[in-house]
Amino acid sequence: MARAAGTPVPHAAAPGAMRMLGQLRTALLARSVTAAGLAAVYRYRDADDVRGDVEGLPAAGLIDKTDDDAIQPTGTGRAVLTEMYKVSADVAGESWASQEGSLAGLSDLAGRLVHAALATGGPAYTAMAPPYEPPDATAALLLHTRVSVLRYHRADAHAAAWQAAGLTSVTMRQLPAGPSRDAIEAQTNRRAGLPYATLSPDERITFLAGLAALPG
Repeated sequence: MARAAGTPVPHAAAPGAMRMLGQLRTALLARSVTAAGLAAVYRYRDADDVRGDVEGLPAAGLIDKTDDDAIQPTGTGRAVLTEMYKVSADVAGESWASQEGSLAGLSDLAGRLVHAALATGGPAYTAMAPPYEPPDATAALLLHTRVSVLRYHRADAHAAAWQAAGLTSVTMRQLPAGPSRDAIEAQTNRRAGLPYATLSPDERITFLAGLAALPG
């Protein structure tokens, strides 16, 4: 829906590069993203494809590279990212208008989870979290960005589980259904669930039910 709303796209920007910019928006407005962080975020993608998308961003004048190969937005990049946030705020507010009364509480719970997850997150999560939050952010935007980054905590938990089993990102994708995969998924659930222990049982139910009630 946000893409359909028409965030301005620089003429020189390739589609893959713009997709990456959008995926990294919550991080790039808050901090530079290191090469190690990028590798973790895109651990399941072909490294050459990732490199090509990264190179498309400075070519379009959207990011600069630091001496240690981290990336950070240029002035133009920040303007595009800021517009992406505005569009996201509008779309989230419109999509979830029927649940407006619950959004502030849900965004507060999500915020607590985001910060609790910093203690156990891996390289993808620490690259992406905490997300950038504008001073005038609505509850809908806060909820959207906070839930968006929490998935990287689970991604790191999954990677830690298959690495402990001696697998790589390639062999994990090839692993068939069965006891080995079930064990990895169970370990993933255990690791990914750690931040949720900071919420009370009632708060966890409220969070789950509130998210389930959101349209879309």
